[in-house]
Amino acid sequence: MANSALEIVGLLLTLIGLIGAAASTGMPMWRVTAFIGENIIVFETRYEGLWMNCFRQADIRMQCKVYDSLLALTPDLQAARGLMCCSLALGGLGLLISLVGLQCTSCIQNNDRAKRMVLIISGSMVILACICVLIPVSWTGHVIIRDFYNPLLIDAQRRELGEALYIGWVASAFLFAGGCMFICCNLQSEEKGSQRYVYSRNSDYTAYPPQPLQTLQPQQLVFIPQPQPVLSRHPSTNYSYPSRYPSVRSGVAYL
Repeated sequence: MANSALEIVGLLLTLIGLIGAAASTGMPMWRVTAFIGENIIVFETRYEGLWMNCFRQADIRMQCKVYDSLLALTPDLQAARGLMCCSLALGGLGLLISLVGLQCTSCIQNNDRAKRMVLIISGSMVILACICVLIPVSWTGHVIIRDFYNPLLIDAQRRELGEALYIGWVASAFLFAGGCMFICCNLQSEEKGSQRYVYSRNSDYTAYPPQPLQTLQPQQLVFIPQPQPVLSRHPSTNYSYPSRYPSVRSGVAYL
């Protein structure tokens, strides 16, 4: 029952992490304009995401434009596109596979070992999805911080960490917790099931020397004489069971 509750908690954590990863992938707030030094024009904000650039003014709604070319992006954004898509695919597949191995489902019946293996595989896929989210988010954050303190860049070229990066970090934490919960619960149950077959190596034992095989001596055969039947001229009347046909012994006795 405890493992079933932990599996449901892991499923919910994985679902929350997957939703956060999808939101971080689609949001354009990866890089935000930094208002420092002489760049105090606060009525216009520029956002840079994986798929588009957006501009937002004070009282006007946001206007976005999709990137014209993939090759025009920086290397960190190009890698972030592929890794975030891989994380969504791995997380979605891991979430669907985990539904098969849950104890509260009946997709696999009378085979607990197969259910545990399914959940371990799904947990591994969720952890891989967590890594695929963590790498591009951390890489982009490192580039933003490095450029922010670069003295060769002007203030208008500096950017700050956007909301999508924070959502990506939180989503990776949820994915990691969900994947570890899937794996650890089933590894613990596997060890508990195998404890009854573990033998201690430090137990005392007694070594018995090998005994030589004893050769059997041939014994003399003894013949026991069998008693001969006594023939009588008088018919026998002692029959234990009535028979329809007379026996040979009774015929001989009658003679």
